[in-house]
Amino acid sequence: MSQSNANDLTWYRIGPVSDIPPLGSRVVQHQGVRIAIFRAHGDAIFAVRDQCPHKEGPLSQGIVHGQRVTCPLHGWVIELASGEAVKPDVGCTPRYPTRVDDEGVISLGVPALPPELTPVDDVVHDLADDA
Repeated sequence: MSQSNANDLTWYRIGPVSDIPPLGSRVVQHQGVRIAIFRAHGDAIFAVRDQCPHKEGPLSQGIVHGQRVTCPLHGWVIELASGEAVKPDVGCTPRYPTRVDDEGVISLGVPALPPELTPVDDVVHDLADDA
């Protein structure tokens, strides 16, 4: 994984969009925080903390529909672009900027802190080890 600093963020090259299944996700970890990277409808890429604001369920294991994800624990729906829960629920999970270069490689922006992103489990292997 490579990194570069810009606008108080450190950008990490994660891997190609094609490594994430359509309407699927992968997880990376930064300083002990799990970050879920989603490939939503239309190949839109989003990244949010892998934690539902309701009961901390793993959003990466939820069902992606359109540009939303449904938490697998209690069915809260989260807007991937904002991290906000859909009404009537109220809450927000932190989001992270992403970008995709001309070669289809995803980069993830995190606060400019030194540690590298590291794999959490085998689910992460495709993104973290292929970059």
